[in-house]
Amino acid sequence: MAGPLSHLKILDLSRVLAGPWSTQFLADLGAEVVKVERPDVGDDTRSWGPPYIQADMAAYFTCCNRGKKSIAVDFTTPEGAELVRRLVLEADILVENFKRGGLEKYGLDYASLKAIKPDLIYCSITGFGQTGPYADRAGYDLIIQAMGGLMSVTGEPDSVPGGGPIKSGVAVADLFTGMYAVSGMLAAVVHRDRTGEGQQIDVALLDVQVAMLGNLATNYFATGNVPRRWGNAHPNLCPYQSFAVADGHLIVGCGNDGQFQRLCEVAGRPDLALDPRFAGTRQRVENRPELIPILEAIMRTQDRAWWIGRLEAAGVPCGPINAIDEVFADPQVIARELRRDLTLADGTPVATVANPLRFSATPLGPWQGPPMLDQHGDEIRAGLEVG
Repeated sequence: MAGPLSHLKILDLSRVLAGPWSTQFLADLGAEVVKVERPDVGDDTRSWGPPYIQADMAAYFTCCNRGKKSIAVDFTTPEGAELVRRLVLEADILVENFKRGGLEKYGLDYASLKAIKPDLIYCSITGFGQTGPYADRAGYDLIIQAMGGLMSVTGEPDSVPGGGPIKSGVAVADLFTGMYAVSGMLAAVVHRDRTGEGQQIDVALLDVQVAMLGNLATNYFATGNVPRRWGNAHPNLCPYQSFAVADGHLIVGCGNDGQFQRLCEVAGRPDLALDPRFAGTRQRVENRPELIPILEAIMRTQDRAWWIGRLEAAGVPCGPINAIDEVFADPQVIARELRRDLTLADGTPVATVANPLRFSATPLGPWQGPPMLDQHGDEIRAGLEVG
């Protein structure tokens, strides 16, 4: 059966991560995605290695380009720009992540393309958006994590050895921006289908990162107090953090008093739940410096398996801090088929991470490996000539 978006055609002029992440998601949902790349070199991330899947394809590229068709076009030439315009006439959505105004000189900006295809949905992904004093700046994930406040609340406090602001281990600003872009594009499709009107979508990494602050932003709005770094602890709950155990680390998350009481019973210290300093969430948060050292000493007395087995049986939320190899060996991850083994056009195997959505009526796919550079160029050009 066809995926839920099998009726849509996407023209992907984006590169690196945020844009390709969004278009891969659309491809997973069944959309036909044509990736326009520079001749000879292609998307920047084809060379972002090691590691490499093969000589001219880094593993990085494979994380966000599954299921697409590739055509190499030099749209800085009049002939190349005209080819892109012909592709636009067949597309529902165009995605690009060039700096503001970067495509205007080639006649590939929204205003120019709207003139030839009024119902085009044109998604522009940039670091800082189409307006504002920073609009002409280049924006990279690390810079955005810093400017958007994420690094200020990630890492250990300054008072702890090794404390200081730190970035997320993955490019979360890029990835979240890709997902916000998907939501915007699909909303624009609904509007187009109702009215026949296309539009431009302006998605900025900085805007997304600020929106991602979530409860930390509203905590600040409510109090005027600037949120700080808590390491692996939680500003509003306690205990809700990582603990060192006899053979590694695990997470314990007590979201209510009942869970804390059961934790204390498993730990052999039911008296802690009766202590007025720790009886309620507010008290535990206020008296965190007294409670956590007690729990840390107890947690170190047993190994990870011992704690997880007993805490799960008692209904206390917990989990191991898995390395990546442990993630893909986890029985739940295996059962959910989150590793997707594919092949390139020449038969080279490539493993990717599956789309996490599950549809009962419109299964995702078809699953195809990331494209070789210009793999589908002849096919796409021939289709235009026939058309």
